[in-house]
Amino acid sequence: GGKDTDGAFPNGLDRMADAYVDLLHAAGYDKAIWVGLSMGGYLILDVQRLHPEAVAALALCDTKAAADSEKMRAKRIAIAEECESTGTHEPVMGFAAATSEDSTIKQSDAYREQFTAWINEQSAEGIAWRERMAAGRPDLNDVLSTITAPVAVICGDKDPSSPPSVMAPIADAMTATSTDMTVVFDCGHFSAYEHPQAVAEALLALVRRVQ
Repeated sequence: GGKDTDGAFPNGLDRMADAYVDLLHAAGYDKAIWVGLSMGGYLILDVQRLHPEAVAALALCDTKAAADSEKMRAKRIAIAEECESTGTHEPVMGFAAATSEDSTIKQSDAYREQFTAWINEQSAEGIAWRERMAAGRPDLNDVLSTITAPVAVICGDKDPSSPPSVMAPIADAMTATSTDMTVVFDCGHFSAYEHPQAVAEALLALVRRVQ
């Protein structure tokens, strides 16, 4: 079905992967270099699972291959229900907040203001859909060993959810391909925003490997 008993969407990630590959084909291309940060990483691993012929290379940024724990799944569903019932963005405003353990950039006023603006620009219904999709997504660890295209693994050293200790095993699991891992110094979860130059250099290196 389209919805699990707890409200998660078990097919949401698959449908999104199909839609992105449809967009690729509609634009006249057979393959792409897929770059995904956080939830985007779930998406491109699912593109690899469902449409490996469409993958020229992958860049996995600040993400993970495992499905949610029961606790995280329940948290996502609660966030979705609150956003839908009240129209609030408050449950995800933590992405705009920092602690003393976070990176220098995440602790800045500019970061807080930018992420607050970006979160508020989204619809509460859209936030809820993404939470239900992420809660219901499959475990994608089995996909890693099947990847033969070049891969870049990129993460911030101060990422609270996908630090090097989470992402290094992902790189190690991709035994059928060559994988370059980049750890960005003094960087949190949103590496492409915090240190765009470092991420761009890693992505350019990936493009050169494809060429």
